[in-house]
Amino acid sequence: MIKIAPSIVSVPIFSIETVIQELNIAGADMIHFDVEDGCFVPAMNLGVKIIKDLRHLTDLPFDVHLMMVHPEWIIPIMADYGVNRLSVHYEACPYPRRTLKIIDDYGMKAGIAFNPKTSIPDLRFCLPYLSFIVLLTTEPEERFCNYLPSVLDKLQENKSKYDGIEWVVDGGVSHENIRNIYSAGANTVVSGRAVFENNAISNNIKLMKEKCSDR
Repeated sequence: MIKIAPSIVSVPIFSIETVIQELNIAGADMIHFDVEDGCFVPAMNLGVKIIKDLRHLTDLPFDVHLMMVHPEWIIPIMADYGVNRLSVHYEACPYPRRTLKIIDDYGMKAGIAFNPKTSIPDLRFCLPYLSFIVLLTTEPEERFCNYLPSVLDKLQENKSKYDGIEWVVDGGVSHENIRNIYSAGANTVVSGRAVFENNAISNNIKLMKEKCSDR
């Protein structure tokens, strides 16, 4: 069964608390946050204080995607705020094994994310600390965020190389394409608009999971 990680950036700030309460009962598997620095990507949406402020509202795992250069400094803060899963960008980490080890040392699951243009290198040297791989299927923070199905080729080509690694697809995931994403080998999807559209969170998550009920 596919895991769904609703992306909280798609929720109006004034209704986030209510949405978190609904996600608790809607079948979400975790809650996803993007943390940007305005440099690696040209955006700074939510910041980090909101992660701390929302933590007491749910027992769902907090999954944070660091879209920033030199992310090492913020790793201890994320751990202190109760983050369970933390991913950094391969493109932003000159020493990815060391960065992943820091995340792991702080008791969080460590992930590494790839922009659509980036080929996946040999990651065997990172395996002692690597729990999941994130493939972006849209250009990060591009205005119209067009879904790029060709990125799934990287998933199909690489999944069999790394037993036990969770594969996450993030970007433009919808009811229409989730079946293909799941069939390509994704274990988890990050989805924003498709989860929250029409104020029907429970129904949307249910529909997405039903579309992935088997391979």
